[in-house]
Amino acid sequence: MDVGGTGPGIVAIDGGGLHPALDKFRLIIMMMTLSYLCALLGVMYTWPSSTLVLFSSANTTLDRPMTETEVALLGSLSSISALISTPFSGYLLDTLGRKYSCMLFALSQVLAWVVVSISYNVVAILTAIFISGFSGCMMLVVPIYVSEICQESIRGTMTSGVMVFYGFGMLASYLMGGYLSYEAMIYSCLSMSVLGVLLLVLLKESPLHLMRKGLEKDAAKVIAYYRSVKVTSKTVEEEIQMLRRAMNPELDDLTPEVEKLKPEFKEKQKMSAWKFFKKSRSSRRALVVALVLYTAAIFQGLMVVQVYAEPLFAEAVPTMSPTICSVISAILTVVSGFIAAFLMEWAGRRNLMIYASLGACVSCIVLGTQIHLHWGPHWITALFMYLFVIMYTCGAGTVPFVLVAEIFLPEIRSVASMIAVEWCLICSFVVLFVFNPLVTAVGLGPVFYFFASVCLLSSIFSFFFVPETKGLTVDVIQNLFASPRKC
Repeated sequence: MDVGGTGPGIVAIDGGGLHPALDKFRLIIMMMTLSYLCALLGVMYTWPSSTLVLFSSANTTLDRPMTETEVALLGSLSSISALISTPFSGYLLDTLGRKYSCMLFALSQVLAWVVVSISYNVVAILTAIFISGFSGCMMLVVPIYVSEICQESIRGTMTSGVMVFYGFGMLASYLMGGYLSYEAMIYSCLSMSVLGVLLLVLLKESPLHLMRKGLEKDAAKVIAYYRSVKVTSKTVEEEIQMLRRAMNPELDDLTPEVEKLKPEFKEKQKMSAWKFFKKSRSSRRALVVALVLYTAAIFQGLMVVQVYAEPLFAEAVPTMSPTICSVISAILTVVSGFIAAFLMEWAGRRNLMIYASLGACVSCIVLGTQIHLHWGPHWITALFMYLFVIMYTCGAGTVPFVLVAEIFLPEIRSVASMIAVEWCLICSFVVLFVFNPLVTAVGLGPVFYFFASVCLLSSIFSFFFVPETKGLTVDVIQNLFASPRKC
């Protein structure tokens, strides 16, 4: 949807607009500001990887060495709190709005790093990790916020920036952990999290949220700012009309809701998300597609490579330093994110998911046979491990997050996205929980055969069931999910 806005207003000149590139610049700054919050998530989630050995050693900086159970909690507590916070994120998005929801969750990271910086107690550190996990639902909030601000022509590229910045955060965490002292890293992370909150102060609320609150004039001002036109311009009027239609679909038992989006605006009684899903066949199908793609995003396996990077690389590529391998992997994640952002608008979401998943499938098959049978030199393992990182990031690591931010109507976008992200977190817990026992039972090589099968199924599913959404408005996208009723 062609909406959005942040930042202080600038007066348009001569009844038209400002410099034609200025609105894109403002959108880029807005995207970078919001995606910076996801970079902080990347730092937070990978911070334990640089402190696990220190905290469990006799030379620990804490009041005592961590036990094995406490070390395990250090890596998993943030996921548990994310599971708790995500169900509430949909409600907060609709009540507080996109901007203040982001600020609230960003403050949890500030609080966590404050606790870590002033305490050396094991329980306090674990409590801080748990608190920081409440910001995990940023992966839900930020893509929705960005997608509601950008035009359809650049929506995919802007939304995919979330994953690019997450990769930047991982890379920053690996580098700080390798080259900074413990105290220097903690204060750096604290400063970065405070900066994230301060930057959010400059943003304005999503026009969609303002419209839902009845603040149409405020929404028009935000749209005008980002389109570099006057509030009374035709561009603003058209986008306001678009918001009105998307917010008020007529639903009945005979046809999908999208087919009855009227050009005229009519005030209707608000429908609960559950009733909306019950009434809307296309929304139900969109949710199923979102859940399947999120399942693919987790069970294709790159999360395992990231969380268990050092021991995994130590076993798979014993001739290289695990730390260097991890840093290279993070760099490739960032570079691949930029490639995905470009391909998102050039090749489209559907094609990217299909062919990148096929590439990931081939990489996993080669990795599995190489680790299992040792048929080639170790550099082959490293090469295809990195190729897997690239293929995954361009496909399942980016496409599902973009699609979920753009396929749902405003009435249910927050709730549907919350359900999808909550399912993603559950899948993450499952795959991380079973990985070590599975490797012990069957070996590392055969585990990659499982990942390969998931990649292949993801590609097949995308070919048959995922519509192309590039450059389309939400009502047209919903029409793609709708089909004639057969019963």
